Amino acid sequence: MSQPRPKLRLSVLDQSPVIAGHTARDAVAATVELAQMADDLGYTRYWCAEHHGLQGVCNPAPEVMLARLGSATKRIRVGSGGVMLPYYSPFKVAEQFRMLEALFPNRVDLGVGRAPGGDMRTAQAVAMGQYNRGDQFPQQVQDLAWLLRGEVPPDHLAEGVLLQPVIDTKPELWVLGSSDFGGALAARLGLRFAFAHFINAHSGHLVTQQYREAFEPGYEDKPYSAAAIFVICADTEQEAATLERAVDIRRLQMAYGVNAPIPSLAQAADFTPTERDRMIIERERPRTICGTPEQVAERMLALKDRFAADELVVLSVTASYKARLRTYQLLAEAFDLAA
Repeated sequence: MSQPRPKLRLSVLDQSPVIAGHTARDAVAATVELAQMADDLGYTRYWCAEHHGLQGVCNPAPEVMLARLGSATKRIRVGSGGVMLPYYSPFKVAEQFRMLEALFPNRVDLGVGRAPGGDMRTAQAVAMGQYNRGDQFPQQVQDLAWLLRGEVPPDHLAEGVLLQPVIDTKPELWVLGSSDFGGALAARLGLRFAFAHFINAHSGHLVTQQYREAFEPGYEDKPYSAAAIFVICADTEQEAATLERAVDIRRLQMAYGVNAPIPSLAQAADFTPTERDRMIIERERPRTICGTPEQVAERMLALKDRFAADELVVLSVTASYKARLRTYQLLAEAFDLAA
């Protein structure tokens, strides 16, 4: 008799992908559908990513999407994974997420990152030519922590300014990153930290270990970390491999600077890679966990142990919205989330 799998806290990261042959409206509708399903299946939280100027993903405003998702779900936490803070005033972001927290008490996460979520020309257009490339990010995160806790220093610009809405709970505040920069910042400010393994598959366990060792109580009393991973899970190995081919093409597009929707299954079937393509595909494959539920669950548990992660946040982008739903269904069954 096989041993039951260890209990695992699983969450969702959604980039609202636009698959070739579909529209942005289709992608937004698919996000709402997936959030509702994740709520029913027992996932812990549902994060929306912020991107700009990209044809393959279509959510430039996670704070708007979260208002829809919170009202369409009952239990699951909803949050940003993340808000790209260099674009914004920390005071305004604090207002937005306090409003979400007022709407959905004890269900809101504010994850912040410093990447542009697009190319630099687009970043400057979004920021009216004032994109700071993350130079001010540490201070912006510190400001957010002060504002959300209501502990602004006496000499701060916002001292004495009423931050609305006035409520008795606060969002969870996370730093998101794919290098030691984010981990060190989260540790210094006493924040939760999520490492993007789906971007950097090679050093996250070391970054997370350093985060835990250097953690100083602040916004949170103790460290809490997550690993954000890219997963494709299917009923058969053949189906999983077919879905992964479309992801291979997507990553080739990104490597070559091609701005296009997520490739369809038909495009993946017709594609013949060059030798250079194969080299890039092999280089990028470690960022993906792909296979049947048994294969995927084994690798996920190994990665959780390596990271000493408190939870795993699963990103799945496939050439089919139905196949994406199936990934999360199979994972929920594999780890018995409903229980």
